[in-house]
Amino acid sequence: MNALRGSLLMLLAAMIWGTAFVAQREGAAYLDAYTFNALRSLLGSAVLIPVVALIGRAGAAATFSSRRGRRDLLVGGLVCGLLLTVASLFQQIGLEETSAGKAGFITTLYILIVPILGLCLGRRPAWTLWAGVALGLVGLFLLCVKEGFSITRGDMMVLRCAFTFSFHIMAIDFFVRRVDPILLSQVQFLVCGIACLIPIAVGAIPAPTLQAIYDCRWHILYMSVFSSGIAYTLQIVAQKRLDAGVAALVMSLESVFAALSGWIVLGETLSHREFLGCALVFAATIVAQLRTRKAR
Repeated sequence: MNALRGSLLMLLAAMIWGTAFVAQREGAAYLDAYTFNALRSLLGSAVLIPVVALIGRAGAAATFSSRRGRRDLLVGGLVCGLLLTVASLFQQIGLEETSAGKAGFITTLYILIVPILGLCLGRRPAWTLWAGVALGLVGLFLLCVKEGFSITRGDMMVLRCAFTFSFHIMAIDFFVRRVDPILLSQVQFLVCGIACLIPIAVGAIPAPTLQAIYDCRWHILYMSVFSSGIAYTLQIVAQKRLDAGVAALVMSLESVFAALSGWIVLGETLSHREFLGCALVFAATIVAQLRTRKAR
């Protein structure tokens, strides 16, 4: 029952993330990636304050009651927050030059990367993993590589995002069993928001205008309340009940929601070659999680 609840929570998070690609794509027209991610993360952290006060008081008290709990929360928040910062920036920058649907499918490749990272922890994946890797590479080639073997900058940025999110999933899997999940989510957003503000504060990135922020307000609110505050918290809560590989499988469904929302809201289309690439990437995410009879 715990695994079923975890899967349903992760499915809801995947649906929110998939539709959020539209908000990110349109938000890129108003704000740079650093400002957009700083605002959504800081607001996302603030959104969780009443959640901690209402339903997370027991978990927060248990975390703060011991020196080890406070240390794990600080270290986990820093590690997860910095990984989230890098992944979110790669994704937002990539969405400035690629479609929401394509970005969703490329991001889904984390489901292939997570089990491979598990090799570093001594886990021996089934042969189906390598079949999934092969399918994913072919699909990614069809999706991203154009005539003349060129890959757009946006595609490469989103691919880097997929790799970074893989490390984020593994970090969440490690720390969520040591601290309260809602507190961990809140701290990681605070770290992400502050980290994104640093380049703006030192003048490396031009400061946004108030008009640009106002014009982007609805996209920021959707990303902060739903994508950050709700979906990432659902991920952390769900991963407490799920294996990292299973969690990545359910999370991969965000690619389907991303393509559908991009088609319905933005009117995006994919060529036959790109559609075949998307289908192969999604099939790879399923094949990679299949288990042989012996493994089961």
